[in-house]
Amino acid sequence: MCEGGAVATPTVLLIHGVRTSATMWRRQVEALTAVGVPVQAPDMPGHGTRARTPYTLAGALDTIDAAAAGVHGPLVVVGMSMGGYLAVHWAAHTTHRPDAVLAASCSTQPRGPGLWAYRHVAQAVGRMPDGGARLNDALARRFLPVAAQDDVAGGGMAFGVMDAVLAGMAGIDMLADLEALEGTPVWLVNGRWDHFRTQERRFVRRCANGRLVIIPRATHLVSLVQPVAFTRVVLELVEHVRAPARTA
Repeated sequence: MCEGGAVATPTVLLIHGVRTSATMWRRQVEALTAVGVPVQAPDMPGHGTRARTPYTLAGALDTIDAAAAGVHGPLVVVGMSMGGYLAVHWAAHTTHRPDAVLAASCSTQPRGPGLWAYRHVAQAVGRMPDGGARLNDALARRFLPVAAQDDVAGGGMAFGVMDAVLAGMAGIDMLADLEALEGTPVWLVNGRWDHFRTQERRFVRRCANGRLVIIPRATHLVSLVQPVAFTRVVLELVEHVRAPARTA
């Protein structure tokens, strides 16, 4: 509670996906700021303003930890794809336990033959003369709205970071991390057509206080393809964190 009995509004910490940067959250930052919700969106190592810093899993977790340490009051951490895996893993191991976690587009355990195949594809793309830039642009034009293309491109694309990120993913056990979060609210948010939702039911069963949200007409890049629907879920989680304080 704040002075005078007012309920503290949670700060939302946004963790971006692989190869993108904090600019992918422009729509969410604008919407949350407009309704008075404090928001932070740091760049992970190897991405955006920190493109010259080599990516490591430890470095990414330290980045989240530093951002969370500066928050005074309730904290909701939101991540998509790479950011979702990082958000859950960080929350399960940090001393700055958040009040809630929203993990989007990451409902598949990052290990085994699937991860091995994904790494080999990423390595092959990375060996292209342009590092995969033309392929990335073609896919963005095919699957993202124009505004989302601008948001993704705003911070630059990290084409050489994919293998390091995937190598780090091998050290994350999502099932164990979700179980370790005990009573912390964890919302798993996936697009209806997301190929990374293969284990979503198993994941939500590991959450002591979990919820599964499926956003219609959305792919893996759910916050970019359906920004309004995604932001509504974020705001609902913010209100979910505020509600118990009001009751108290």
